[in-house]
Amino acid sequence: MNTTKKLKIGLIGLGHLGKIHLQQLSTIPIVEITGVYDINTELANSIGASFNVPVFDNIEELIDQSDAIDIVTPTNFHFHYAERAIKKFKHVFIEKPITETLNEAKKLIELANEANIKAQVGHVERFNPAFLVLSEMNLAPEFIEVHRLAPFNPRGNEVPVVLDLMIHDIDIIMSLIKSDIKRISANGVGILNQSSDIANARIEFANGAAANLTASRISMKKMRKMRIFQHNKYLTIDFLEKKTEIYSIEPKDSALEGLDFKNYMGEEKKLCFDLPNIDSINAIKLELTLFAESILYSKETSVSLQDGYVALKVAYEILKKIEKN
Repeated sequence: MNTTKKLKIGLIGLGHLGKIHLQQLSTIPIVEITGVYDINTELANSIGASFNVPVFDNIEELIDQSDAIDIVTPTNFHFHYAERAIKKFKHVFIEKPITETLNEAKKLIELANEANIKAQVGHVERFNPAFLVLSEMNLAPEFIEVHRLAPFNPRGNEVPVVLDLMIHDIDIIMSLIKSDIKRISANGVGILNQSSDIANARIEFANGAAANLTASRISMKKMRKMRIFQHNKYLTIDFLEKKTEIYSIEPKDSALEGLDFKNYMGEEKKLCFDLPNIDSINAIKLELTLFAESILYSKETSVSLQDGYVALKVAYEILKKIEKN
């Protein structure tokens, strides 16, 4: 007999990403899908039938019958549904960005604290296996260079590229560099939309670190690369190809294979290269699994509402700089 404790999750939003969430939730042993809801009832009935899950036409009933709600709607609906769920003491998973406005994000943090519920934001690149492989490494970035480029896609163009694409890397950078921001400069251009389709930002931190980010949704090819520079180390992360390379300067007597050389002080060192094995991990399935585990086993959530707020705050500061230019 299967005695696995299960979390009842209701899913709101059945667009492109919502359907992917549904697919992944259906494969997690500790999750029971209570049902789904979408304002497009025809779409909801079709997908509900395909996955053999209940379809709700009343959002309050779905919330009432669930332990947690997974919100995968357009951003301008995030606060609306999350507030309703939290006020009924339901746990919430909210796709990125956390909300449309900073005030909405602050309010959700207050509500979640008052209700004592678990809440997680879907910054999925935190769970990319190419990034996870570095989790045990002592990273202290001094400079980060990021390129996140994508061909044009009509989906998601209602928001600037900073909120659509760059916010992924903003979240990663803020998780790596534990320092206050000293200065932000940015430029952006709208090519096919009124809002910016390509943007570049430089974030300077109080501890001397800096990050340069470029995001575009009008590229001829896809690219999601991050380069991290720190003392004696250079790392490249390819989020798209799930590949990580590590270059490091080690003592000459290091057991690691490498190229012997003398540094600028005449000291004998070894330049080493490592291509770590990357586990085959579905990032969306992992983030949803960890969300469920945080509730069932009383663990901290992997990406908190505060994390989501910080990423959104930095994104809006970048947008302000773009507007000024």
